[in-house]
Amino acid sequence: MIGRLHGTLLEKHPPWIVIDVQGVGYELEASMTTLISLPGVGEAVRLYTHLSVREDAHLLYGFFQDEERQLFRALIKVNGVGPKLALAILSGMNTDAFIHCVMEGDSKALTRLPGVGKKTADRLIIEMRDRFPHWQEGQASLLGGETGTMMPSSDPLADAEAALVTLGYKPTEASRMLSALDKNLSTEALIKAALSRQLAG
Repeated sequence: MIGRLHGTLLEKHPPWIVIDVQGVGYELEASMTTLISLPGVGEAVRLYTHLSVREDAHLLYGFFQDEERQLFRALIKVNGVGPKLALAILSGMNTDAFIHCVMEGDSKALTRLPGVGKKTADRLIIEMRDRFPHWQEGQASLLGGETGTMMPSSDPLADAEAALVTLGYKPTEASRMLSALDKNLSTEALIKAALSRQLAG
């Protein structure tokens, strides 16, 4: 089991990153919350990881904070929630916001996330409400800290749209989410703003 990696960030192409650990390049998939928190390409990085073993692939997921990894592991235990949907949920709202929605029974906010319908939102609330006795709101605040810089791109808007599609949004929906934003923003700023607007409804 690979539980943590410490190395140099080589590539950052949402939702994928590559970390060089003593000459070995590890490819990981990460939520937008983690991607926004990463340092710039070429800098040292330390991530918590979760290894998913399937018949056709071994997939590695990276998390900037252990609280996010804990929530990811709790999410994939819910019936009907796989790693892709779990990452979409973690990309759409931070750990504190998700816990708040679950504890308050706010299914409406959860349904604004890609791939989460009314039934899935209700299932998340029912199955996860008792899983946070030791978690307190305000513990994580993953989006509140300083953020890193994405790898420079010739078209940040196209990269942001591709990242949103990877999360589960339809191309037309991703385009609409980005249409009213400042096109001079960086890729990570566009993604963060689009997700924030979507969550706000």
